[in-house]
Amino acid sequence: MKKIVNVKLIWDDGAWCSEVVDEDFCVTLESGSLDALIERVKIAVQDILEVDFKYTGDIEFLFQAERTDTMKSRIIA
Repeated sequence: MKKIVNVKLIWDDGAWCSEVVDEDFCVTLESGSLDALIERVKIAVQDILEVDFKYTGDIEFLFQAERTDTMKSRIIA
């Protein structure tokens, strides 16, 4: 059996934030880099599933990243 975990990654004011909303639990983490955040999410979710739910099967992560940036105009009126 395989557990599928959906993760939303959002760039927010200089840091990456993640939101994991599962039918059984919710986790929010933050990191300065996308790669570091992905690794933190994987470890945290695995720990929660093993410790809180005694889950020992495979985990499939579906990561969805969203980043919005704003630039100020350099044109002086």
